[in-house]
Amino acid sequence: MNKEEKTLKENLIYDGKIIKLYNDDVLCPNDMKATREYIVHPGGVCILPIIGEYVLLIKQYRYAYRKELYELPAGKLEKGEAPIDAAKRELEEETGYKADNFISLGHVYPTCGYTNEVIHLFAAEVTSKGDSHPDADEFVETELIKLEDLVRMINNDGIKDAKTVIAVLKYINFIKNKDKVPNINII
Repeated sequence: MNKEEKTLKENLIYDGKIIKLYNDDVLCPNDMKATREYIVHPGGVCILPIIGEYVLLIKQYRYAYRKELYELPAGKLEKGEAPIDAAKRELEEETGYKADNFISLGHVYPTCGYTNEVIHLFAAEVTSKGDSHPDADEFVETELIKLEDLVRMINNDGIKDAKTVIAVLKYINFIKNKDKVPNINII
């Protein structure tokens, strides 16, 4: 059975700085009409910065949850920007750190029920520290956490950010299966 839904009418509800919100009319495979609310997002990157046996995390207040969260450095793609270039830019902007060797850990659909966002995941060995320059409305602290402690934090719900959880677990799988994972690329 073909499960594809056909767009009958696109209805743009909101056109913001970062996202667009739609409430489209669709035709389901069983010929039933329905509506689909979804967000169009430019996509983003998430970087797992490695310094020896430590991972560099950021701590940032997230308004939607009304609390501070631990996360890996991340950010949105600019129009036409390659994910690797965004990863390098975001790492330096948010933390001041730079890295030379980036390993692609693939990409994920973080919330496929209501957005088309794609997050590209990278691991990188940090090579130098400079000054961070976050956006004017972005307030982040950096913290070094041992990889094994980070895994414990994930398992104990101390890390709730999906992109961070996925990147850490994919990286651990990469380390354990380095010789067997053909789709991981060093950039």
